[in-house]
Amino acid sequence: MTETLALIVVFCTVFAMVKGYETRLVLITAGLIMGLIAFDPLGGFDAFAKRMTSGSLIQSICSVMGFAFVMKYTQCDLHLVRLLSSKIDRVKLLIIPAGTMITFGVNIALPSAAGSAAAAGAAIIPVMIRAGVSPAVAAAAVIGGTFGSMLNPGMAHNPFIGDMAGISSMDVVLNHQLPTIIAMLLGAVILTIIAVVKKEHTGYSIEGEETKIEDVKVNFLWALAPIVPIVILLLGATIIPAIKMGVPQAMLFGVLYTFAVTRANPAEVTKSFFSGMGEAFANVFGIIIAAAVFVFGLKATGLVDAGIGFLTSYPELAKLLGPAGTSALAILTGSGDAAAFAFNEAITPNAADFGLNIPDMGSATVLAGCFGRAMSPVAGATIVAAAIAGVSPLEAAKRQWPGMLSALVVTVFIML
Repeated sequence: MTETLALIVVFCTVFAMVKGYETRLVLITAGLIMGLIAFDPLGGFDAFAKRMTSGSLIQSICSVMGFAFVMKYTQCDLHLVRLLSSKIDRVKLLIIPAGTMITFGVNIALPSAAGSAAAAGAAIIPVMIRAGVSPAVAAAAVIGGTFGSMLNPGMAHNPFIGDMAGISSMDVVLNHQLPTIIAMLLGAVILTIIAVVKKEHTGYSIEGEETKIEDVKVNFLWALAPIVPIVILLLGATIIPAIKMGVPQAMLFGVLYTFAVTRANPAEVTKSFFSGMGEAFANVFGIIIAAAVFVFGLKATGLVDAGIGFLTSYPELAKLLGPAGTSALAILTGSGDAAAFAFNEAITPNAADFGLNIPDMGSATVLAGCFGRAMSPVAGATIVAAAIAGVSPLEAAKRQWPGMLSALVVTVFIML
């Protein structure tokens, strides 16, 4: 009965979000109701308080939004768009898949979906929007690249699968690198097609924009400012480990560089940065906090455990249940890790019994979780990218569904 009532609450939550009700209100209300159903009325409040102190996530999101506000104040993002405009005009359709591929590359080096969405999105999303791409598509393009970490041998799932199979994590990566790249490209292409059909690939203009791109006389040093943090992060994670640093530190370096080359009013730069941080906590992290209350409700009512239990109770259906079930749970909770780890631990060691091998079954399940997360409006990466673009997470997630579902089908076909 508890799980049935929880399912009803979930359906009502989805309906309310589709109808456009305030996201934070809907998620918190649903989480608290499920807490009551589970006879744990205070658990939702505890989840709310606990999520408020998620240090690394707060640092990344707030610093990225602060940097984005500085870019807007100094108009350095306009200079970058103007610099790229001649190229963009020639290959407008390529700007959407390019956004996905850049984020994918960043996520390989920075294996955090929310972190890479923040770092890459701060530079990519404003450029795409100013180039005429709709904000929802721009956010979706970034979200579609947040499973590049699958190609990082250090990503937790790769050594986990490697230990089961008796191979190195690098061998696991080599085994699934082709389907991973195909899935990313497929998602990017389908998103581009959707944008063209909906006429969201060009023609978007920012209301109240005082300065037109055509009127900007490009200053190359200003144009570099939006990409300074991402360059620092990539170099530090790859070829220059001496400068390895976190996202907040890189964003501050970006602000310092911007101040040095633009010689903008330091007081106004500072105000812009902290205004962005405040906006981030209220409108970005606020949704993440609300999502934590919702996920608490799912767990308290046993819905998540029931889903995982179902996945691991029918090994004879492993070929379909692993990817499909993991993806569904990822959509619901915003993370596919729990379901993927549970399924891989319980079922994947017996892959040979189903005519499969451990690396294929394990990686396909993890990839399915990544695809589900990319379709989830409560995933951290989706919330961050949507906030930078100025749209609701649901609008960004909706545009990922066709591409990620196609990627799921193709991955299962290739690997299983």
